[in-house]
Amino acid sequence: MSLHVNIITLFPEMFPSTLGQSLSGKALERGDWSYTCINPRDFAKDVHKTVDDTPYGGGAGMVMRPDVLEKALLSIKDTGQKLYLSPRGKTLKQQQVKNLSQSDTITLLCGRYEGVDQRFLDAHDFTELSIGDYVLSGGEPAAIILMDACIRLLPGVMGNENTADEESFANGLLEYPHYTRPAEWLDSQGNMHKVPEVLTSGNHANIDKWRKEQSLELTKKVRPDLLEE
Repeated sequence: MSLHVNIITLFPEMFPSTLGQSLSGKALERGDWSYTCINPRDFAKDVHKTVDDTPYGGGAGMVMRPDVLEKALLSIKDTGQKLYLSPRGKTLKQQQVKNLSQSDTITLLCGRYEGVDQRFLDAHDFTELSIGDYVLSGGEPAAIILMDACIRLLPGVMGNENTADEESFANGLLEYPHYTRPAEWLDSQGNMHKVPEVLTSGNHANIDKWRKEQSLELTKKVRPDLLEE
């Protein structure tokens, strides 16, 4: 199984970025995933390769043109699910990441300027997706984050297949705290910190119970909205 990502972007040089490093980079070399960048400027007719224009109704900024974007989209043989990275989309959740990682192909549209002509999104049934309640200068960083989240779930990418099941959001809760050697650590202020005894007890049933309790308490404290969901 492999994942192919089509990326419609005005800045193809921004890819694969960090995805070419570490585990995702090795997965790319193995062919576990692949990507193709499609630059809308390649489909603009005028000498200036214009891909945007002023918004109807006035206002600041420029809007990406539907006719140019459509030509770029139609150049893709297999689009799979089409996603537009946008701050007004539904917030990306781990379950959706899991579903997308099981796809053969997805297409990501990276907006720029003030955004994309709504007619293009409607005509081609794009799903708007947000990575959080903030605004970026373009959709490319959001696309990289989405791709990273999907790639790490592909079979064989992370090594230990059980790792993903224990992480934050996998079961609706935040992940429990982690500790490693040394068992006792003296910080720069002269304070001694010890690893919780249960983690060094060797009693795996108690360790599992402790981790579940910690996840629940941390979620209640930091993200109570997850419990409501």
